[in-house]
Amino acid sequence: MRIPRDALLLRIFLGESDRFEGRPLYERIVLAAREMHLAGATVLRGPMGFGRSSRLHTAKILRLSEDLPIVVEIVDGEDRIRAFLDALEPMMGSGLVTLEKVQVLRYGDDG
Repeated sequence: MRIPRDALLLRIFLGESDRFEGRPLYERIVLAAREMHLAGATVLRGPMGFGRSSRLHTAKILRLSEDLPIVVEIVDGEDRIRAFLDALEPMMGSGLVTLEKVQVLRYGDDG
């Protein structure tokens, strides 16, 4: 699979406890991206963060949180990312979704 040099980065910010159809939301997002044959998806778990509610979520031992920040990143061509946004919309409750223009310098190994 090839990704165009000029691509989009889709970044989805959510909480670890967010769910869709009984499964973790981040998991459903990654599976949907795979089903749509996007180039790849990465889930990042943050040790600390806050969102619209300003409630602090942290992994510090004295303030244990079961809702740590999660970021899902997906890079692909603009058409493919925009098509994925339609699939993403019904899954999202709260959360933040951003798009950035990126240049893909390398994707995988041709050898």
